[in-house]
Amino acid sequence: MVIMALDHTRDFFHIGAMTSNPLNPETTTGLLFFTRWITHFCAPTFVFLSGLSAYLSAQKKTSSQASSFLFKRGLWLIIVEILIVTLGLTFNPFYNFIILQVIWVIGFSMVLLAVFSRLSYKLVLIAGLILVFGHNIFDFLPTPKNEVAAIMVKILFTAFGTVIPFGANHFIGVFYAILPWTGIMFLGYAAGKWFNKDYNPGKRRRNLINYGSVALILFVALRLLNVYGDPAPRAEFHDVFKNLLSFFNVSKYPPSLQYSCITIGAALLFLAVTESAKNKFSRVLITYGSVPFFYYIIHFYLLHTILIILFFLEGNTTKEIVQLPFYFRPVKFGYELWIVYLIWIFVVCSLYYPSKWFKKYKSTHKYWWLSYV
Repeated sequence: MVIMALDHTRDFFHIGAMTSNPLNPETTTGLLFFTRWITHFCAPTFVFLSGLSAYLSAQKKTSSQASSFLFKRGLWLIIVEILIVTLGLTFNPFYNFIILQVIWVIGFSMVLLAVFSRLSYKLVLIAGLILVFGHNIFDFLPTPKNEVAAIMVKILFTAFGTVIPFGANHFIGVFYAILPWTGIMFLGYAAGKWFNKDYNPGKRRRNLINYGSVALILFVALRLLNVYGDPAPRAEFHDVFKNLLSFFNVSKYPPSLQYSCITIGAALLFLAVTESAKNKFSRVLITYGSVPFFYYIIHFYLLHTILIILFFLEGNTTKEIVQLPFYFRPVKFGYELWIVYLIWIFVVCSLYYPSKWFKKYKSTHKYWWLSYV
């Protein structure tokens, strides 16, 4: 949750965020590449752990209760993405540009998980493996000629900045394809068995280390072969540093097999190493992690409020407010990377006490709606 805020801060405040690709080895710098690349680990880990949490939550319910909750929560998240997250991102009260990202795929994936988990745990595991390992086959298939079929393939499998017109002045930006992320959630659900109370902690740690290591080895093998597992094959340069950046420049949209291997593999190893970590720093991080939905929503609104303040301090006028997709965000607006880091630290620190308050509120109140936030 903390690292995720760095990427969104960069989107709002970095001078080159609207004009250049920070992961392009030919034009980026080492620090800018790292600033974007390190946040790659956020979404897949979050989706994976959402599946794991769904499994643990289901152990306290009947099969029908667990399925019903996942279905309703999934629909709720889709609505939240459209109405609340989009507004926080754009500050456009007319919703001219609806942005569909990680919350909407988590929502759709929960709806699908509600169905598959009701049928069989093994079915969830098998479907997750097929989706994660097999969806890159679409990299080799032609786009359907039928317009509706082409859009459906993009929404389900291949979306990368897909913008769909919705009337004359409204657009829907589909930035996260559903099913590749569903596969990651399904695998998280399957891994939930390792976190049952009666599961041997030593065996769980070995599983995390073994599967995490295998995923990272598979990433290296696929990256070296450069044949399957990423829609943008590794590029070769006459420069050692650029080749290094190219090696790690895997595709997030949609999450390629190579991307999933390096991110989830590293996450599993991290879980193994930090499971017993108990110190002041871990307690601070747990505060954010205990209220991820609350933190996620609030941080967008705080970032955009800061953007508005700086927008006017920079001398911009009301005539320059309307920008697509983000209001108050002119293309040439922004700051150097060190200022972006300062704003990021300020935002994360500012949200600590609100997160701590809401964590306590959730633990001391039993309202039904708290399970949805």
